[in-house]
Amino acid sequence: MVAVHSTVRGPALGGCRMWSYDDSRAAMRDALRLSRAMTHKSAVANLPLGGGKGVIVLPPGARLDARARRDALLDFAETVDRLQGSYITAEDVGTSARDMTIIAEGTRHVTGLARAQGGSGDPSPSTALGVEAAILATCERVFGDRSLAGRSVAVVGLGHVGLRVARLLARRRAKLVVTDIDRGKRAEAEKLGARWTTPEKAMTAAVDVLVPCALGGVLDHHSVPGIQAPAIAGAANNQLADEAIADLLAARGILWAPDFVANAGGIINIAVELEPSGYDPARAKERVRGIGDTLRGIYDDAAAGAMTPLTAAMELARKRLAAASA
Repeated sequence: MVAVHSTVRGPALGGCRMWSYDDSRAAMRDALRLSRAMTHKSAVANLPLGGGKGVIVLPPGARLDARARRDALLDFAETVDRLQGSYITAEDVGTSARDMTIIAEGTRHVTGLARAQGGSGDPSPSTALGVEAAILATCERVFGDRSLAGRSVAVVGLGHVGLRVARLLARRRAKLVVTDIDRGKRAEAEKLGARWTTPEKAMTAAVDVLVPCALGGVLDHHSVPGIQAPAIAGAANNQLADEAIADLLAARGILWAPDFVANAGGIINIAVELEPSGYDPARAKERVRGIGDTLRGIYDDAAAGAMTPLTAAMELARKRLAAASA
């Protein structure tokens, strides 16, 4: 299924997520929620794109063999092609650049193809680079400087993006606490010289920065009271269980980088691929690093208006969407 939230700034761009859901209604709710977030992400990043999301629904516990996976991807390509360019797909949770190559057999409305095919490849490095920029901007606001040397950081989730974020932080000499539901990732933690712990303990660790990089909804009325980190910036989508959690974080003196700002590196990277001059890695990196400046502006607006960073980011998105509509 495909959900399109907005095309007012251009074609809706959003990943193709292959995931297990209890039923189709849960999948539709997820697609609609994620497509809305993609609209805000594109608007705040000032991209000429709307927001959409594609979902390939798997039954709980299902595993597709190579042939069934290919069939599912080609069925999805047919759905995308029917939309005639109003939605452009890319990789997401559960899919890869290789899967985009298969989808490209059924539609030209696909991005994130391998570099060898003229695309921008795996967006995970760009997402991680943008999260690093968000962490630096958030530390600058909370601690007065952006240096991570000696700062303690808890990275929750060592997937495609989370592991890359952890590596970037290790290079900046941060003291890492890491976790993942896959205990096999412990070997990666050892390579980084990081301390391994459980997801529950990582969320409440006495660290300077909490970096959520797993699935969403981790910040809620149960978890937030136990968080000790004064700064939160991570790659996970939809980190807040509901928008009221932003007020709870602010009341506790915790500075939270809105997730759709911090994790926009992937879509910024792909947007460069769609430009008439074609993909340029150097230009893409420069724009992804601009996430830090965007976040600094949001923090300034939040402080000036006595509002949360979420409210400031949403106001910025609304202004840009209104300008595009006009």
